[in-house]
Parts: sequence; structure tokens; C-alpha cells
Amino acid sequence: MRPAGRLLGPLFSPPDARAPYATTPENSRGRLYREPESATRTCYQRDRDRIIHSAAFRRLKHKTQVFVQHEGDYYRTRMTHSLEVAQIARSAARVLALDEDLAEAVSLAHDLGHTPFGHAGEEALAAAASAIGGFDHNAHGLRLVTKLEHRYAAFDGLNLTWETLEGLVKHNGPLKPPVPAPIAGFDLRWSLELSTWPGLEAQIAALADDIAYLNHDIDDGLRAGLFGVGDLCEAPLAGPPARAIREAHGELETGRFIGELVRTLIGALVEDLLLETQRRLAEAKPPGVETVRALGGALAAFSPEMELEAAALKRFLFVRMYRHERVMASMNRAKQLIGELFAALSRDPSLLPRDWAAVCGAPGDAATQGVVRDYIAGMTDNYALQEYGRIFHKQLTL
Repeated sequence: MRPAGRLLGPLFSPPDARAPYATTPENSRGRLYREPESATRTCYQRDRDRIIHSAAFRRLKHKTQVFVQHEGDYYRTRMTHSLEVAQIARSAARVLALDEDLAEAVSLAHDLGHTPFGHAGEEALAAAASAIGGFDHNAHGLRLVTKLEHRYAAFDGLNLTWETLEGLVKHNGPLKPPVPAPIAGFDLRWSLELSTWPGLEAQIAALADDIAYLNHDIDDGLRAGLFGVGDLCEAPLAGPPARAIREAHGELETGRFIGELVRTLIGALVEDLLLETQRRLAEAKPPGVETVRALGGALAAFSPEMELEAAALKRFLFVRMYRHERVMASMNRAKQLIGELFAALSRDPSLLPRDWAAVCGAPGDAATQGVVRDYIAGMTDNYALQEYGRIFHKQLTL
């Protein structure tokens, strides 16, 4: 872990002192559909608020990350994760004199397209829909905010700014072929410049995602008993602070130990991110956001040392948590549920709600399968279980 050090710039920047490479509302490329802007909010603040008020964001409350809903109310959902990502991204953006509101909007939107039952649900839906191009959660997130959300009389979607859409699609970097069809199709209407890097706000949001899920998976895994404090004391990255907490405080109750460890790890990861990003900015000296996009690599990053340690911790979590027999058993049943639902609804679209069935084609054709894919992707964990019971007249226990 990189030792603590002084940041290269001021710790905090006044909100009106944005860096020249920040993405500013004044220079936004606007919205696909022209509409009057708010007199009291910037365009990125308005994007953030539209995302929070969307049906897709509300549904994240009942979509799980790793655990399925019946495991308990404590464990993270897509919504709690998105809020944690937004907090980290907003704080980092403030230090770097970026646009906090855009960083927050991208963070809140980045998981909108996820299926029920976490990555297992996405894998199952991608396999079931392979004949029509599979499934990609970023592509579905774009469809949600540009088409499937029906909140406005004048247009489909949320009519977000170009910069927020860019961040949603490209927060992990440029897209390489083959580009998912929903993204490629939208790009023909309004180019998101898929081969370039996004602005720094989106880059920060992507790294905030890594920081958040590493730490909340440690939290959830400990509370679920998938591994213990002793295991963490020997784990990469988490080991030194875990041992230091034990030496300083002795045996703590689980909640206090987790609180101490998580805040220490988040602090170390955020500081490393800020130091490395400021180092790269000082070296590149980008005069504006277009230069940031045109560079051949990311400006926001962890140091190489931290990148290696974080990757090692991810491997620890993969083995001890994501591939734990308890988690795998539930996820395998969730995959079965998604596959069977897709097949049944594609064969008989009359099983869909009336408004969904109305836009289907013939049973089993590509149009119908596309509608079914969208319908299942929007389900919460609980609703997917409920629909399975309604259609098959039996309950599947995860």
C-alpha cells in the first residue's frame, strides 16, 4: 500500500474554481431533444435528479449485488452500492476541481442496466438471448435512459446530456468492436465518440465503483460468515490495516472492526487515486476536456503498486466469496430461473403484462425475444421470483 503523502494540489477547491480540464455545464453538448434548461440547477444537477426520480433507479433497491434478497436486509443492493459510488466520486471530483454533479450523475446511472440476481442474472440473460445479440448491462442502461423510461410526454427516456450518456457508456474506457447493438444504434443517431476516453468525471466514477465494491464486499462477506477476521489479516491489501486494528484495539465486535477496516481502506484507495491522478495531470497538462478525451489512456488511475494490490484482493474475494458454495448454489438456481422465464415468455408473450405483450411480434421471433429481454432485465429479485411462481405455479427457493 502506498504510504500516506501530501496531495500535489490543494486539498479542497472552491466550487467556482474548476480546473481547465473539468467538464463544465457551460460547455455541455446539450441534450438530444432541445428543452429549456432549469433556472436553478445546472444541466448535470438536473441529470442527477432525473436519474434519482427514474423508475429504473427505484428498482435498484431490490436488485442484489452478490447475495439474493432472502439472505437478509443488511446486504448491499444495487441502490446502496450506487449511492456509495456517488459519495466517493463526488468527494474525489471536489479535490480535483472537477464537476461534482456530473461525477455523481454518472455514478448513480452506472448500474441502472443490471438484471436481477447480480452477475449471475446477467450471464443467464446473455445466454438466453444469444440469438438476438445477448445482453450487456451498459447497453441496457443506455436503452433505459434513452428509450424505456416513459416519464415525459415529448420524448422517450430521460433526455440526459451528452456528457452523462458518454459517462454511462464509456466510464470504463473506449469501446472496442463488437459494440453492443443498442449502443451502436444510438451512436448513429448521436455520436458518443466511442473510440475516445470519457471526461475525468466519468473516469473517477469508474474507479469509485472499484473502491466501493471492494470494501462493501469485505463488509458483506464478513457479516455473512464467508470468511473471518483472521482470513482478512492474511489477505492482500486488507491484511496490514486489519492486523493494525487488532493490535490497537484487540478483539472488536464485528461491526466496529468492519467500520475501522473499511474507512481505512477507502481512505488509502482514495488518496492513492488522487495522488496518481494528480501526478498524471501534472505530466500531461491537458488544457481542456477535449484533450482528456483525445489522450491514448486514462488520466484517472491508481498507482501501479495499488493496482497490483487491489487486483490481488479481488482474487481473494473471488475465491472466498463469489465462488463460495453458498453463493454459487443460489446463483445457479437464479440462472435457472432467468433461463426458464425467458423461454416461457418468448414462447407465449400473452403471459407478459398487456402493455409489454402489445409491442411483441410473433411467438419466439426476434422482436418478441427483445421485448422479453427488456422485461426480465427490469425485474427486481423479488419480482422475478414472483413471476416465476405465477407462470410455473411453483416456487423456486434460492
